[in-house]
Amino acid sequence: MGGKIRVVTVFGTRPEAIKLFPLIHALEADDRFESRVCVTAQHRDMLDQVLAIAGIEPDHDLDLMTANQSLDELTARALTGIGRVLDEERPDWVVVQGDTTSVLAGALAAHYRKIPVCHVEAGLRSGDLHHPWPEEANRKMVGAIARIHCAPTQTSADALLGENVSPASIYVTGNTVIDALNWVTDRIGQDPSLASALSDLEKRFSGKRIIGVTSHRRESLGESMQDIANAVKQIALCDDIAVIFPVHPNPNVRSVMEAQLSGLDNVALIEPLDYPHFARLLDISHVILTDSGGVQEEAPALGKPVLVMRQTTERPEGVAAGTARLVGTDTDTIVRETGRLLNDDAAYAAMARAHNPYGDGRSAARICEILATS
Repeated sequence: MGGKIRVVTVFGTRPEAIKLFPLIHALEADDRFESRVCVTAQHRDMLDQVLAIAGIEPDHDLDLMTANQSLDELTARALTGIGRVLDEERPDWVVVQGDTTSVLAGALAAHYRKIPVCHVEAGLRSGDLHHPWPEEANRKMVGAIARIHCAPTQTSADALLGENVSPASIYVTGNTVIDALNWVTDRIGQDPSLASALSDLEKRFSGKRIIGVTSHRRESLGESMQDIANAVKQIALCDDIAVIFPVHPNPNVRSVMEAQLSGLDNVALIEPLDYPHFARLLDISHVILTDSGGVQEEAPALGKPVLVMRQTTERPEGVAAGTARLVGTDTDTIVRETGRLLNDDAAYAAMARAHNPYGDGRSAARICEILATS
């Protein structure tokens, strides 16, 4: 292959941006590559926050976010939009990360043009097509398309091997989220003002143990979301506990949480946080309650126990290592398991001190080398 290797990185959501900006930085700093960035803006405001802090200006912005669009409409618009970008750019590689609609559309558009796909964070499997939904199916479909599979852990690599993916195409790279967390933590250390907007809440809740909460998964919408809200409400009855909850903008999440939790003295329902402030929230929290995938990887890097409010997880390494525990969405179970960590110092220490299995912060450099030599 003559000249520089042209790579188009495609993503659309905040978590994808967090996990891909270290790789984009590495590609841009490497003379072997010509790096181009295409965002679908499947999530607009939250995506833009990460782009701003990471200093990334997309070469192509499809701006696909509209209120309450269906998955099939979003998929169709993403597929045709990314296709036009690939026709213009004619890259040597398309890089996608994770499991969103943007990932599936990016991989499929590349496949239609016989452009090889590098899948970052490959091989995650829950074993249940409906949990997480639709992400589990997205991952499996991209797994059938990708030429390079950058598995974050050996567990993920083994899942791919179990699906008869060629061993020569699978690389265990660690997870780029640890690269990103190290980068932003260093930035906050150099400039604390990057995460200073939480200072008032830190003062307000001084002397209390903070529970950080996130919840947004599609499969939890409805009754399960109500159960999560009820659990948080019960946990917040403890005088020495405070809850900081960045509420997802999805009205199906926000309406439930506001109805149950607004007005409680020791619950702060706040707008979604940019990446530096979210890293700060993880750092000041005693326990994390979440249904997010990335948080299951980030919090253990800071020594924070994670209770995963889902029925299954495609990140079993954290559960096996003891950094995370599956608690589902049942109100009583969430309350009981949170109380156990709050009241049992040994149980808390066992989770807080467990080894984080998700990487050493050098994943982006490994992926660059794989792309350069494949």
